[in-house]
Amino acid sequence: MSAVPPIVFGITGASGAPYAVRLLKALTAAHRPVSLIVSKYGMRLLATESGIESIDALRDAVGIDAWASYVEVFSNDDRGAPPASGSARTAGMVVCPCSMGTLSAIAVGASRSLIERAADVTLKERRKLILVPRETPLSAIHLGNMLRLARAGAVVMPASPGFYHQPKQIADLVDFVVARVLDQFGVEQNFVARWKGQ
Repeated sequence: MSAVPPIVFGITGASGAPYAVRLLKALTAAHRPVSLIVSKYGMRLLATESGIESIDALRDAVGIDAWASYVEVFSNDDRGAPPASGSARTAGMVVCPCSMGTLSAIAVGASRSLIERAADVTLKERRKLILVPRETPLSAIHLGNMLRLARAGAVVMPASPGFYHQPKQIADLVDFVVARVLDQFGVEQNFVARWKGQ
């Protein structure tokens, strides 16, 4: 594993498995270590939307060599794992996709799971926390929780792809969102051109 602090990566049960898989591939391709936590519903989501039925299948989708070099997996039930402690160095955290239940729990500091606890730690340590919800329409409760998290220092990035880059396929829309997440972590990418004006 690299000496560079890992990015903690939570995958929860909101729709958007392609975003998670593409982001994980992009981070490992950029040689960024990842502490991966997949919730029970996140695993079900990967199976439903991407045909990825297990952590081993996710490893195969990312690439065995990249996985072995850069990905460490933690159980969402293990609140004693390194991401649960502020003394463990990290480069921040992303939850992609982020269910509204997870977002709500983080907003109130529930810490019922490792994903929720790691997000709580990320906020208290003033590290970057990126939340990628994919829900519509949004209720006043959803919006209130997002505002509360934004005020606490989180970056709320709904999975809302743009169209000015003239996407030709679904993968182009996925890449648009993933590129914005990578920008938040300062990870270079070349699969979406930057806007240069008209």
